[in-house]
Amino acid sequence: MDDSEMAEHSSCRVLGRMTIKLDVLQCGSCEELKLGVHSTALGLAVVMGAYNAAAWLTRRQTHLAVNAVLYAALTVWEQKHVAHHLAELRRPRSADGAAAEAAEPGTAAPPAIAAVPADVAA
Repeated sequence: MDDSEMAEHSSCRVLGRMTIKLDVLQCGSCEELKLGVHSTALGLAVVMGAYNAAAWLTRRQTHLAVNAVLYAALTVWEQKHVAHHLAELRRPRSADGAAAEAAEPGTAAPPAIAAVPADVAA
């Protein structure tokens, strides 16, 4: 590692942030991968939450109840992530592959009206 790289890494530690731009962190990029990661986390949270809830029902140990509640919260959190990534995958894409901007709820433009042929309009 040369001096410039060392200085760059030192500034990252001082500033407490990364200065590297990773495509995977950008919205609309690698959505299939992100969906897979969050779906796996969701599945694990459900299984672990169910196990802890069942164990708490039989043993009534406090830590099992706490774990069940935490896994339930994680389940809700991950479900929202999965829904977001599914929505991103379903978003219409423009000709260049970029995702079309989502309109604010209730402000969507009306669908385009096809031109009416002159003989029908008369």
